[in-house]
Amino acid sequence: MKAKKFDSVKMMRDIRESVSKEFSKLSAKGKINLLEKEFPEIKISRRRKHPITKD
Repeated sequence: MKAKKFDSVKMMRDIRESVSKEFSKLSAKGKINLLEKEFPEIKISRRRKHPITKD
């Protein structure tokens, strides 16, 4: 068998691991700010104990 010159699975694992480490170091407020910046179309809503349903 021919040896792989480029291992994409290993590369993606390394990227995911480094991003996870960086993200885990952020505070809760920092995570919220980052997510709001990355996804401006998502609106923050409050979760209700008993959501209103329409039958």
